Amino acid sequence: MAERTRRAVAVPAQDRGSAPGPAPQTPAGLERPPAGPEKSPAGPERSPAGLNRPPVGRDGAARWLWVLPPVVVLGLVFLYPLGLVVQQSFSPESGGGAFDAYASVFASQSFREALGTTVWLAVGATAGCLVLGFALALVIAFVPFPGARAVAKFIDVFLSFPSFLITLALLFVYGTVGMANGLVTDLTGAAEGPFHFLTTPWGVLIAEITYFTPFVMRPLLAAFSQLDTAQLEVAAGLGARPARIVRQVILPEALPALAAGGSLVLVMCLNEFGIVLFTGAKDVTTLPMLIYGKAILESDYAAACVVAVVNIAISVGLFGLYRVVGKRAGA
Repeated sequence: MAERTRRAVAVPAQDRGSAPGPAPQTPAGLERPPAGPEKSPAGPERSPAGLNRPPVGRDGAARWLWVLPPVVVLGLVFLYPLGLVVQQSFSPESGGGAFDAYASVFASQSFREALGTTVWLAVGATAGCLVLGFALALVIAFVPFPGARAVAKFIDVFLSFPSFLITLALLFVYGTVGMANGLVTDLTGAAEGPFHFLTTPWGVLIAEITYFTPFVMRPLLAAFSQLDTAQLEVAAGLGARPARIVRQVILPEALPALAAGGSLVLVMCLNEFGIVLFTGAKDVTTLPMLIYGKAILESDYAAACVVAVVNIAISVGLFGLYRVVGKRAGA
């Protein structure tokens, strides 16, 4: 009887020796995410001990301590002299009104001629660099020839050359007593050779195109390296000629790089001084050459500062254009 009573007593499931039944299934689409670290309802999770961030005020002071030295150096080395130039242009030592120096310089024929010469040389050199740089970059990137990679590497090295070095090289070859004129005089017996273009505005233009063309080729070669060659193969397979492939496939991809390189060359040509000085072109006066003449040769510092302020304003405007074009081009 006692045995039957013990069998009738219900045994809790957790105390039974038999295996537990299957776990209850969660309805489809309502699966619980994997268990993660529980967050305290009191607030956000705290950082481990010893890794707490410093207070905001102390962090801001530390940042200022790092920023202050370069700002001071930049102010003393660059901003302070620039401010003196601007101040001198509005308050010349000889006295007069704030805009008297500007009125005198703007009314002078030499300033207008220098401004016109600077603009047309910069625009002409930029156009020449774009055409020549695009053609040379096409050959290096898409025409297989021995040494193409070495030429591309040389372009990177060429960018580090000073501008007067290229001008001196041209003088050694095409100068009045250069190799080309010497060869002609030796062969013909003439008193002088036929090459005298380096002392003219065209000589300055050729020298600037020679020096600044790699500054256009470098971004073009980078853009061509990212061009999908499958597009060229498909266009060629459809019967397109090379000129049409360049015009409709390659050129649209190269336009941002052309714009960025052309903007940079325009800014650099606007401020070029060494090439104009070393060519010895007496009839070529640009804004940098006019500043040099007013300050060093004539000791007219007020006029030199006025021309410098105008040159800075044009350069900053063009540099802003270069940055905008460079961002759109991804440079």
